[in-house]
Order: sequence, then structure tokens, then C-alpha cells
Amino acid sequence: MPPSTSPDPAADSVRRRAVLAKLPRISRLDGSAIRVLLVDDEDTLTNLVSLALSYEGWIVDVAHTGQAALRAYRDNRPDVVILDIMLPDTDGLSVLRHLRSGGSTTPTLFLTARDSVDDRIIGLTAGGDDYMTKPFSLEELVARLRGLLRRTVQAVPEEQAALVVGTLTLDETSYRVRRDDADIMLTTTEFDLLRYFMRNPMRVLSRAQILDEVWNYDFAGRGSIVDLYVSYLRKKIDAERAPMLHTVRGVGYMLRPAE
Repeated sequence: MPPSTSPDPAADSVRRRAVLAKLPRISRLDGSAIRVLLVDDEDTLTNLVSLALSYEGWIVDVAHTGQAALRAYRDNRPDVVILDIMLPDTDGLSVLRHLRSGGSTTPTLFLTARDSVDDRIIGLTAGGDDYMTKPFSLEELVARLRGLLRRTVQAVPEEQAALVVGTLTLDETSYRVRRDDADIMLTTTEFDLLRYFMRNPMRVLSRAQILDEVWNYDFAGRGSIVDLYVSYLRKKIDAERAPMLHTVRGVGYMLRPAE
């Protein structure tokens, strides 16, 4: 684990576990247990993470290779995926691209020893929703997974399910996005980013606000990840249409109905 600035790292860990223990359990909408697909070739790591997640009441399926991960995903349909990049038979990026190409929007967290900013950006642009580097804190991993799961497994009141801005509609219950009666396929992070814009139409949102709301982490203060995902959204919701997503130079971004 990385060194702590606290004089007593063990005490810090105990406090973090105590905080997590007080949080409400997260389950599927039907009340069944959350299912996690953990993909890593290190037995020690998968054993530790599986144990930590079992304390949350979650079911953990473990795969040690990319091919095993694809089979486990197909057979078990997990609610969230933890994915290493370096695997014996392929790389995690290829695994996730394969899943995304098949229409999967399952939240995915990369857990890897690759720790450069470029590696983070590559992982996120491949369709990842979060990125952690080894060594890591088990408590932080659980907290990040809970953050990803809150976006997808908790019920939304029916009257609040649909967001509409101009001809763009986002249904938070079905995770369906449409513009001009055409379906738009988004990754989980793209969906969360669009939802934030649609909850704040005609309002300029800064990069810092977007990072805090959508990612919950500042990625070392690098707003470039926001710019990258905004460009992805533009390609999908504004493609060959009058633009809705606008840059306010020096400030941030705004979503408004097309003119």
C-alpha cells in the first residue's frame, strides 16, 4: 500500500472500514445481491478483493484470463467489472472493447500497475468508467465501486425518470437516450455526463464541477478527461444535427436546445 501521511496508517484503515460499514447495503432493484466480475491473474489479489467485496454482501466471479472473463461475463451478466490491463492471453483494453462492441454498458473499473496519465486516459477512452493503480487501498476500491453502482442499480422515482432538453430525451430507468426519435448508444460514463448536463440545461458547467459530479475524483486535477468525453458526446448527440452541446470559452460547457 502507498505510504500514508497519517502517523498511524493502520488506524486510518480502521476508520475507513468503519465509515464503509455504516453505509447502506447496495443491491439490485429486485433485492438480489450485486454481482462483480473480477479479472486479474494474481491469486493473492483476487482472494483479498473477493473477501473485501463479500463483506458488502456481493457475489464475486473471478477470471484469470481475458477469454475466461468474456465467458464469465456472458454466463453471469455482472453489475460491475474490475479489470486488470495486463493479462496472460490478451490485454484488458481488448476485453473491454469486445464487451462494448457487443453493446455492454456495464460499469468497469481498471485496476492495474500501469500508473501514467497516458495509461489512465487510454483506459478511460477504451470505455472504462474509473481507473485505480496498484498498490491500492481496499477501502477506496469498495468506495469507488459503490459510486459506480449507485449510477446503475438504485431505483429512480417514475416521475423523475425522463429528462428532456429540446429533442433530446434521457430515460434514467431504461438507460435509453434518443434524439429526434433515433436511439443513441452511450457508455456508462457518457450517460452519466449527459445526465449531468441534462439536469442543468442552459447552465455553464465548469470542468471542476463536472469532474466532481461525474467522476467523483479529480484525476490529479486534469480537466482534459472532461474535454475528451465531451468530444465523444458531441460525436453521438450532435452528429449531423444542429449542435446542442456548446463550449463557453475559458469557463466550461453548456447544453441547450438546438436553434
